[in-house]
Amino acid sequence: MRTEDGYLIQQCLDGDHTAFGFLVDKYKKSVYASAFSRIRNFHDAQDITQEVFIKAYRNLRTLKRWDSFAGWIYRITANMCKDWSKSKSRRPDYEFVEDQEADLLDHVSMDLYNQDAVYSTIQDALESLPEIYREVLTLRYFGGMNIKEISGYLCASTSTIDRRLREALSQLREEIPTMIGTAYHQKQLPANFTFRIVETVKKIKIHPVSQMKGLPYGLSLATGLIIAILSINPTLISFKDVGTPIFAPLPSESKVLKVGEIPVDVVKTSNIAVISSLMGKGKGGELKPDMRNSLLMAPQGEGGEWVKRADMPTARFCLASSVVNGKIYVIGGESQGFVAIKTVEEYDPVLDKWIQKADMPTARFWFSTSVMDGKIYAIGGGSNAITGLSTVEVYDPSTDTWAKCSNMPTGRRGLSTSAVNGKIYAIGGDNKFGASLRAVEEYDPVLDKWTKKADMPTGRAGLSTSVLNGKIYAICGIPMNIQGNTAISAVEEYDPIADKWTRKADMPTPRNSPSSCVLNGKMYVIGGNKTINGNNNMLSSMEIFDPIMDTWTEKANMLIARGASTASVVDGKIYSIGGYNDDDVALSTVEEYTPEGMQSISPNGKLPSKWGQQKAK
Repeated sequence: MRTEDGYLIQQCLDGDHTAFGFLVDKYKKSVYASAFSRIRNFHDAQDITQEVFIKAYRNLRTLKRWDSFAGWIYRITANMCKDWSKSKSRRPDYEFVEDQEADLLDHVSMDLYNQDAVYSTIQDALESLPEIYREVLTLRYFGGMNIKEISGYLCASTSTIDRRLREALSQLREEIPTMIGTAYHQKQLPANFTFRIVETVKKIKIHPVSQMKGLPYGLSLATGLIIAILSINPTLISFKDVGTPIFAPLPSESKVLKVGEIPVDVVKTSNIAVISSLMGKGKGGELKPDMRNSLLMAPQGEGGEWVKRADMPTARFCLASSVVNGKIYVIGGESQGFVAIKTVEEYDPVLDKWIQKADMPTARFWFSTSVMDGKIYAIGGGSNAITGLSTVEVYDPSTDTWAKCSNMPTGRRGLSTSAVNGKIYAIGGDNKFGASLRAVEEYDPVLDKWTKKADMPTGRAGLSTSVLNGKIYAICGIPMNIQGNTAISAVEEYDPIADKWTRKADMPTPRNSPSSCVLNGKMYVIGGNKTINGNNNMLSSMEIFDPIMDTWTEKANMLIARGASTASVVDGKIYSIGGYNDDDVALSTVEEYTPEGMQSISPNGKLPSKWGQQKAK
């Protein structure tokens, strides 16, 4: 289904209320963040967010410029926050919560920040900022929006938003943005938020604007708006605890995957007898649907599954990949014959299709990429078997163009980079003499500046890094000289705020040049090679790290064993791309992994049939 605002609004006005769910999906994070920036209370921000969308649906016919939906819903949010503040000021008993359920009070207090030191610190920091700075900060870190998206939402220029964000950050302690981001992930909207809004608006009839003939256009438009507003029932439907069922019994747990740009509610099938009775457990010989056609997912028990997808046009290894707006950009690497290349190809997981993009200026391999504000930074690597590069180039997918950035202080290959709190951290690698490095350098894309940070305890190249809960985890690799050395299993955690390293549980399988990614709060480490005295043994195994338990578990193997591949996550699935095999043959292989406990189901059944059909489209 098309997702342009104007098209969706037309569908709603034509009687297809389910199309409104796509608008909710698109703007709910922004509205939630905007509401929180004004009232500084997660629980009330959730209530306001749901009422904003219900009010928007009721008043949808009054919106004449459909392309201004973002600004319109922003004004609704601002007005509802003002009304909430006025209402609160008239309620001296607002903090009295004796009538609340005990389990609710344990998690969502009416005076949240006074009961939690972290939230109190965040509140104090936000309170110290003018509202225009507080707003862009919360939209950026709570709403997960980039500068361009904030610009469109607030109807301000990107330069204005960029300036406000810089000034806001300059007034805060360095650790505050990370704390804000962590707090947001702990207080996200419920996974079934959109589903409940759609169910609610099913019961609402959009009143048409009365036609006033014989009046000038401007006057008739204004009169029509007034009549439309006066004709609407002022009582808004409200469900204060969106996690509590208010209609027919719903599944007790939800997760969220995404189809294109739109999250899909994932339902637990233990409450859906018709579906669960047909489901397998992920074991051989039992019923399992085609995972490649999955749009709606539901837990199925043990195991995950790898399936083959369309091959990448250019076979290569020691490549890098990053995700922007649901597309995977695969960059550089080595082609057959160990030749450094500059090729960039874009993969659309929904269409299972590849498109050629603008080449990277510098051909290189064994480098790393990270995403910041919708742009991809390609850092370091090598152009031959000896020299490590300090080159940094940035790619803008929206314009398909590259630009040069300040060089990294330490030229190196086999490094890994990760982005945290607006900064990119380049870790490890090897220098032009083949010696593995402990170096950690921090890059600020806004200032285009590099800063030296605390060395990693274990010097290594061919490592992989991923970010979990604001910490960077450096995994495996090979120490000392890259020729004839044994892969290690060391895992070390870096705290960017404290600039400190901590040793964690070793990975079960030592490996060089694995790929890693994060999904559902855990780190997946895939493939690589088990280099022993210079001999490569390619791996297909995948091991998962739980940062809370500090433990590793082994999951489903890839279909093809390979090293020096790359991995990216889109819509709740992992895509392993490229690499090379035991015969040193460059691969174009693409495999898609659906995590354990997920199985496709029909868009019909217990989900609203129309909504499910629209999701599938």
